[in-house]
Amino acid sequence: MNITFIGGGNMASALISGLLQQGHPVGQICVVEINADSGEKIKNQFGVSVVTDLLRGITCCDVIVLAVKPQQLHELTQVLRLLLNNQLVISIAAGIRATDIMRWLGGYDRVVRAMPNTPSLVRAGVTGLYAAPDTSSQDKRNAELILSAVGSILWVDEEEMLHSVTAMSGSGPAYVFYFIESMQQAGVELGLTPEQARQLTLQTFLGAAKLANQSNEDAAVLRARVTSKGGTTEQAIQSMERNTVKSKIVAAIHAANTRSQELSEEFGRL
Repeated sequence: MNITFIGGGNMASALISGLLQQGHPVGQICVVEINADSGEKIKNQFGVSVVTDLLRGITCCDVIVLAVKPQQLHELTQVLRLLLNNQLVISIAAGIRATDIMRWLGGYDRVVRAMPNTPSLVRAGVTGLYAAPDTSSQDKRNAELILSAVGSILWVDEEEMLHSVTAMSGSGPAYVFYFIESMQQAGVELGLTPEQARQLTLQTFLGAAKLANQSNEDAAVLRARVTSKGGTTEQAIQSMERNTVKSKIVAAIHAANTRSQELSEEFGRL
């Protein structure tokens, strides 16, 4: 499977790295990148083919991954629509619906939309996937092969559910980093050095996530197991409950979902 990435940013680099680590032949990956410095960096790092000409980049490929910024995608599709030759098109541009991409491409229907998140940069991501109605099973398998190179995948049957994916996992790393910031600040205020606070916080997050991932029990059960009656954890949880921390987190994720819908509507008017 010959894969061409249009755009050589961080997520494209992560996918290329993951594919190569999985054994995908370096000669079957091409990157179209107009920025000379970025192109040289990718070529030196991975040894893949890097070109500036779009036609040259996609002529012999089976899959095209659209990895440009969302604001650049409409302009790109106006050129790409004239050059497509029955390739699978995968978009990792946030906020732009597959239905709009298909419309911009003149009714082209071999389209899969992907919503990866930033932990993909360390091959620990999760990607929501949606396939246009006429996408074949083989196209779906090819999309899975590419996106699973950087983590787990989750298919949704309705494209609207990608707003939920965006609010949960797309934006989710920022929520975790926010909580990490807060814990580290508290640690320093309690007399730990910044280095000690960082170590305790990060290892606690890593360990708790691993424990939850390996357990069949609900997170609420795991939390209750740590929360001894009259103990220190109970005091902390009660403080969070008094300050309605859980409801505020839920409200924040709803706000992200709403904004994702708004962005799709804005791009859809192009």
